Amino acid sequence: MSQQLENARNLYLRGIRDGEIKEVQDNYMGKSYTQHSTGVKDEKEGFAEFFTDFFKRNPKREIEIVREFEDGNFVFLHVHQNLNDGQAQWVTTDIFRADEAGKIVEHWDVIKAYPAKITGLDPIFGEFELKDLEQTEANKKQVRRFLVEVLQNKEFAKFDEYVAKDLIQHTPAIGQGSQAYQEYLQKTNADYDFVFKVLGCGNYVVAYSKVWLSGRDYAYFDIYRLENGKIVEHWDNKEVIPDKQELTNLGKF
Repeated sequence: MSQQLENARNLYLRGIRDGEIKEVQDNYMGKSYTQHSTGVKDEKEGFAEFFTDFFKRNPKREIEIVREFEDGNFVFLHVHQNLNDGQAQWVTTDIFRADEAGKIVEHWDVIKAYPAKITGLDPIFGEFELKDLEQTEANKKQVRRFLVEVLQNKEFAKFDEYVAKDLIQHTPAIGQGSQAYQEYLQKTNADYDFVFKVLGCGNYVVAYSKVWLSGRDYAYFDIYRLENGKIVEHWDNKEVIPDKQELTNLGKF
């Protein structure tokens, strides 16, 4: 495990789960810590202030990192949080940027409630295996093309060039298969205003975007698994972007 991946994991497990704020500040964060998480102030002091109160409100914290990979100096984590014996459960998608020493210096996330009732496939839990590492750049390029041609330019005639017919779908609002995914995007008129970052490792590619959906701007993560150049599995996570006057840091991007 690389130093940056270990530091990102420890920020969650030793920091948020175990409450060891000073350990995180001294060992896993760099000299500065730029924050994009809603409601959390910038720098190490903002992290400490937010989570000191968070620990008081949530004395019981179970955290499971379900998926993880790194791309350059960035780390992606897909996390489930169970607070106070199930009183609250959250799905979190996180990107961490590391400095040359592997210390974490910047953080973006999207947080959404884990559904009380599962009607389709689970929105986060399941198998995870990184494969086809030699296909990382090709898969990232394929997802970028899909994002631009289909999700931004609305060229839905090209949808099947990128998405497998038997797509496995983990988003509760979308049915199984590529047709259901396409119909959802067209019905909701999801507008991918801009794509902030695309990260990948082998058969997994993650896109973090600003999406206009149902009359609101969302910070939106799409997680794709690819086989033979096509998207065969999809998860997402979205969070309403706060109004400017509500921001406590630089914002979601």
